Order: sequence, then structure tokens, then C-alpha cells
Amino acid sequence: MLHIVLVEPEIPQNCGNIARTCAATGSVLHLIKPLGFDISEKAVKRAGLDYWHLVDVRVYENLEDFFRRNTVEQMWLMTTKAPRSYAEASFSDNCYLLFGKETRGLPESLLRQHPDCCLRIPIRAEARSLNLANSVAIVTFEALRQQGFPHLSDQGLMVNW
Repeated sequence: MLHIVLVEPEIPQNCGNIARTCAATGSVLHLIKPLGFDISEKAVKRAGLDYWHLVDVRVYENLEDFFRRNTVEQMWLMTTKAPRSYAEASFSDNCYLLFGKETRGLPESLLRQHPDCCLRIPIRAEARSLNLANSVAIVTFEALRQQGFPHLSDQGLMVNW
């Protein structure tokens, strides 16, 4: 099982798209406060997130709370600053993929503490970054591909046509 960790996410639409990815893949969604949006039951219903019940969502007060409550054996910190591509990493079962807020990324202090865990998605030098939801999907599906897409449907309806 994968763990998707959003550190201080700001944009509700990104979180909604990421939650949908988690629902489709069975990944756990960890949200670290402060959040730039409301995830109360009322807000989720109003937003029409009909898949929210399929997502295992866990909320933390801060990074310290997250690390205190989880046993993290493997983690990957996604940042545009990393020297290494996500394609060079080996993603184990039960790994944690950490993504930072849309405007600033992950805290510099966390990146400095774990430089060997930092990965990036290759993009053109002229582009600042990818959308957070797209970045999560790219890395999530690479990790799942490496694991053989555990517990996911391996064929579509066309198989019986």
C-alpha cells in the first residue's frame, strides 16, 4: 500500500484530484495542516466528491505529529530541487511519497535532513513545475508499476468483446 502525504496543501481542487487517485489505487492520503480548504463532511458533499468514502484520509497537526504517529521505513520527498529523477528510485510496498504545498514545495529543513530521499520529475528548465495533482499521479503510478499494480484491476472490459 502506498502512502500519499500532502504537506500543507493549499488548493482544494488539487486535493480532490489526488483523493480520486488515492480512491482508484487504494493509497492512503495523509494531510498535514494547515490546509487551505475545508474537508468536513458538509464541504466534501457540497464539492460533489462522490468517491471520498473510498479514501483512507488521515489528518495531522504538523510534520512532527505525522512522524510521531507513523512508522516510516521508506519515504521519497518530491521536489524540483532534487538531483535525481523519480525513475531512478525503487519504491517499496508501504512507502511514503511526500509532496509539498503548491506555492513553496516541501520545507527546506526536511529536504536538508533527507537529501538521499529527494526525487524530481524531469521537466523543461523553463517550466517552474508541474501541477501537484499531476505530480502525485505520475509518481504514484510509477511506484505501483514497480510493485506490479497490487490489488488493481489488470484488464478492462474489452477483454471479453
